[in-house]
Amino acid sequence: MNFNLNFNNLQQNYLFAEVAMRTSAYIKANPRKKVVKLGVGDVTLPLAPAVIEALHAAVDDMSKKETFQGYGPYEGYEFLRESIRGYYRSVGVELDLSEIFVSDGAKSDLGNILDIFSKDNTVLIPDPVYPVYVDTNVMAGRNIIFADATEQNGFLPMPPEGVHADIIYICSPNNPTGAAYTKAQLKEWVDYANREGAVILYDAAYECFVSDGSLARSIFQIEGARTCAIEFCSLSKMAGFTGTRCGYTVVPAELKKDGAEANKLWLRRQSTKFNGVPYIVQRGAAAVFTERGQREIAENLQVYKSNAQLIAAAMDSLGIWYTGGKNSPYIWLKCPRGMGSWEFFDYLLNNAQVVGTPGAGFGKNGEGFFRLTAFGSEQTTAEAVERLKNLLKN
Repeated sequence: MNFNLNFNNLQQNYLFAEVAMRTSAYIKANPRKKVVKLGVGDVTLPLAPAVIEALHAAVDDMSKKETFQGYGPYEGYEFLRESIRGYYRSVGVELDLSEIFVSDGAKSDLGNILDIFSKDNTVLIPDPVYPVYVDTNVMAGRNIIFADATEQNGFLPMPPEGVHADIIYICSPNNPTGAAYTKAQLKEWVDYANREGAVILYDAAYECFVSDGSLARSIFQIEGARTCAIEFCSLSKMAGFTGTRCGYTVVPAELKKDGAEANKLWLRRQSTKFNGVPYIVQRGAAAVFTERGQREIAENLQVYKSNAQLIAAAMDSLGIWYTGGKNSPYIWLKCPRGMGSWEFFDYLLNNAQVVGTPGAGFGKNGEGFFRLTAFGSEQTTAEAVERLKNLLKN
């Protein structure tokens, strides 16, 4: 018996665990001080009424012999996949039902999709980056190269010249930086992937925050993407499903190489290792895509969008450089006064009792930057913004 020693190459302290540890220590030492958390990107508003009603109805279904559901289809129930297909159609993307796979979230699928690719693939990942992209490939022992995302390129790196990659990770709008690629910029990535015979693993978890028509809601709005991209999306931020767990992955039929088809490989992987998302959850998810559901979740999303605009406006008033805040729930700011990321974390916590996420935890290019999220309540976000302004205005 041998363990997978690639795990030894992982960073031992997971970023958010370190944030939680430092925050807990401060609260324990200062029990009378109110701490406002704008760090972890978890939602705070409840599920939409349409979703709750669908969940309750689905529970009732499971109590009756004539409507009881056992094992469901590996790729998800047709009623939900049809709803997702309709959602894509609303942004001008036509999908076949067989290309849509329901899952328990984008994070799971972004890791699990690697099962269909060989371990000798070279992986291109932007830095800074959501840690899961890096860690899942470190676990597999793949060769990883990084595309530098910096202040100079607006944290939107473009395809590197003279560099070959087999697997490319793109998240837009981005976590952690909030930066979003235009359709023209994504076309350059699609052309690069097709030239290199590579696949783009496109994380669209935050597409629901996009309101600028020059930005993509889906990679499949870009010509040529169907031969080089897989898209991952989640209901976590769109509909508050962080604790309910449901997402979906789109694997186009045209994505093929050496006689192998990604769509068929992924179906085979799922049918072997995954028994599907519970019927009750899928009924709730389908309610998200109804006219009523879309109207209700739009109200919740507007709260988060307003929070982001409030934080962004504070950065503008303070003269602090940032990305995000528009078309994104994240604000990625340059630490003031030349502070390092963890230095600024401690400074905010100790002097304003506000918690954010140090950019250094997302990669070397994150040093000197800091992430705030818009997923707090309106009241707590407004309170945090006032504290930030009072602390940093001088």
